[in-house]
Order: sequence, then C-alpha cells, then structure tokens
Amino acid sequence: MKIKLDENIGRRGLSLLKEAGHDVMTVVEQMLGGASDVKLFNVCAEEERVLVTLDHDFGQVLRFPPEKSAGLVILEPSEPVTRQSLLDRLRDFLTLSETQSPVGALWIVEPGRVRVHEGHGSN
Repeated sequence: MKIKLDENIGRRGLSLLKEAGHDVMTVVEQMLGGASDVKLFNVCAEEERVLVTLDHDFGQVLRFPPEKSAGLVILEPSEPVTRQSLLDRLRDFLTLSETQSPVGALWIVEPGRVRVHEGHGSN
C-alpha cells in the first residue's frame, strides 16, 4: 500500500509501516510541512497514497470526500498520547488493512475499534 504520513507522526511510525512492506512517504520528506489541509489532501489523491494523520479536520467528509482519495486514516491514540499508543493505533490500522482496503474511505482508528465511513460517488 502507498501511504503518506502526516507531519504529526514520528519516525517510529514510519519504520513500523516500512517494516510491514508498505511504500511510505512523509509530509516532511516532501517539504509539505505546514501545507494547507486542502493541498495535502490533493497531493495524496494525485499520488494515490493513503493519508495517515492525527488531524481530525480530515474527518470533515464534505470538505475532504473520502471517495476522492486513496483513503484517509485518522489515528486516535489513547489519552495522554504516547509513542506507544500511537504505534498501537498504527498496528490496528495495519491489521484492518490486511482484510479491507482504505481506498475511498475514511477510517477513524480508536482504542478497541475502527469506525469506517465509506465514500459515496466515484473517484
């Protein structure tokens, strides 16, 4: 799977996803740090990369329609946010992605569950 990690996810997350065999780029690597959410959404759609982020703004399905994306994944680590809770949510994402594709959907990965919003319409 092609994934883009938002700037709010650290190097350990990058390592975890790469070790799982995924093609991962980061916002920082592509000099997109501080880019608007709209620009980041569009870049990910053009590159056909699933965006993995902590930014809840991407959950606004009217503003960021999942069906126009390669997938949006919002991680919700337990409070307080720790490196371990972040890695746990990434592992939950990876587990679900083994049986389901995030393409065209919004996944909100929370402790103990994943909420899936399927996009409507066509890419």
